[in-house]
Parts: sequence; C-alpha cells; structure tokens
Amino acid sequence: MRPKQFTLSGVQAVPPASLLLHYADGEQFEVNLVDIIKRHRTLARLKDPEVFKSAKVGDHGASVVWANDDELELAADNLRARAVEQAGHASHEFIWNWMARNDLTLDKAAVALGVSRRMLAYYRSGLKPVPRTVALACLGWEKVMMSDATPARQGFAVLYC
Repeated sequence: MRPKQFTLSGVQAVPPASLLLHYADGEQFEVNLVDIIKRHRTLARLKDPEVFKSAKVGDHGASVVWANDDELELAADNLRARAVEQAGHASHEFIWNWMARNDLTLDKAAVALGVSRRMLAYYRSGLKPVPRTVALACLGWEKVMMSDATPARQGFAVLYC
C-alpha cells in the first residue's frame, strides 16, 4: 500500500508551470516546475499551456500525468520533495541524499545527528517533516567531515561514527 504522504488525492494546474498538489495525508503544496521542465527534454511539451493544464492524478495517486502520455509523468514523492524544498525546508530526499553522499547507514547517521534511529527513519521516509535543526546538523556534520584532517575532526569522527 502506498504511503499517504506520497499518495496524491488531487492536482490542479496553476499557469504558467506550477501545480497545486493535494495529498492523502491532508497536506497541500504548490510546486513550480519551470526548472524541471527546462532541464528535462522529455518534458518540453509541458511548455504548451494546453498540455500543462491537462494535469491529472495518475494511477493510484502515485504520479501526475499530462495528456494521457506516459512520457509526461512525474512521481508524487518527488513532487512533494520539490515543493517542500521550494518552501525553504528540507525534504525526505535531503536525508536520503545526505546519507548516500556520506556512505552512512541509518544507525551511523542517527548517532552523527544525535537523534534516535526511529526518528531518523521517520524523516527519511517522509512520515515526519525534517526539522530545520536536523537539516542544519546534516550540513554541519558534512562540513566538519569534509574539512582537512585535524585533531578536532578526527575526535569528532570517532565520537560520532
């Protein structure tokens, strides 16, 4: 069964290239797709206002589709992540990417951030919003770990990994 936080219950096209997204968990977000459309040639048809306004919820609420074209489809979880990030917050994908970039397991990442494994799993899954303090801790940890090997860094690595 698809998680409610990633299941679309409604979508409305907002010209020129934004979507108002309604999710099954009751949350609503607006996401601007201008940059995404520019970056991906396969989405070029979405520049046409008639095509863009044909946006509808895909099968089982898993995506947004346009013009009944399988090539014009964006996943509901990715759209939510983009909307959260455009609103100035960290998304569940931020946590996934931080962990992958730093080759961290859930256990090691939780220790590094000083949060419980369960809470980090909630953030990573999108069940709970990522608090700004956690996002800043990710960035700070990465900055320290990527700096030159100093005694302070080495102690930090031993203490938190």
